[in-house]
Amino acid sequence: MTKFGYKLMTEEHGPKALVANAVLAEKAGFDFISASDHFHPWLEAQGHAPFVWSVLGAIAHATETIGITTGLTCPIIRYHPAIIAQAAATVALLSDNRFTLAVGAGERLNEHVTGAAWPSVPERHAMLGEAVDIFRELWHGGVSTYVGAYFTLDHAQLYDVPERPIPVVLGVSGPESVELAVEIADGIMTTSPQAELVEGFRKGGKEGPAYAEVALAYAATEEEGRKIAHERFRFSAFDWSVNSELPTVAGFEAATKHVRPEDLAETIPAGPDPQVHLAAIRKYLDAGFDHIVLTGIGDDQEGFTCFFKEKLLPELKRGT
Repeated sequence: MTKFGYKLMTEEHGPKALVANAVLAEKAGFDFISASDHFHPWLEAQGHAPFVWSVLGAIAHATETIGITTGLTCPIIRYHPAIIAQAAATVALLSDNRFTLAVGAGERLNEHVTGAAWPSVPERHAMLGEAVDIFRELWHGGVSTYVGAYFTLDHAQLYDVPERPIPVVLGVSGPESVELAVEIADGIMTTSPQAELVEGFRKGGKEGPAYAEVALAYAATEEEGRKIAHERFRFSAFDWSVNSELPTVAGFEAATKHVRPEDLAETIPAGPDPQVHLAAIRKYLDAGFDHIVLTGIGDDQEGFTCFFKEKLLPELKRGT
């Protein structure tokens, strides 16, 4: 059964607003929320970047049934994997086992802030493998010591661990990351409707969830939606070979200087017509994704969640 999630854009909303938005999402009938974990926003117009783990704890307390996941956390540079293992265990307990940990290789924009070197993609993938090993070692309970090529765990023990295993989802963008997901993860997450990502995961013998994010610029008019998408999401004109490497918000401002609103028309539906948004969502459904994360770009999250409840969800239920 396909599940539909609500994207908590920590880059666009402050901490109290994010908790309120999660409550709106639960009332609107979303199955889960997926929260970004950034130190910086992508663009100055977004204007926010609170500490997501504090927000997730508040959401776990403020909601009752909606699933909670990160989307994505990079557990290998700005954080040590042991810290993420502890944070995830705490949110899982606070939410009564509604939590899924989704991790990825990160973006330089957020991970450079501690002064650590920015590794190559193969090295970041190797680090992710060790991180997941550390998560599961700590979640198993008892005292753990781990000595890897990248991380060390010295007689560490989590004293508050959920009884149910926490699912680990891996961000993927190509065959190498899918291969890693087959090896270490319970599910995958991406932002592109590439059927080969799901196919590769399934061919590897995995039956877990396949998440995909879809950006939607809901607004009263198409023109207004295009304006919002350009103001807040024009970084999406580039793929991850660019977005994972730029180190500063100023760099993204410069890199996107010549991106026009019409350049986003093929990838971000805009305006009030539900059929336009449904057509974009169906591309991901047709590609085999079964957990669809909807990003409502802009400030009007009450309007977006109502639009989902009244216009999108009934059609999506009929179609799935």
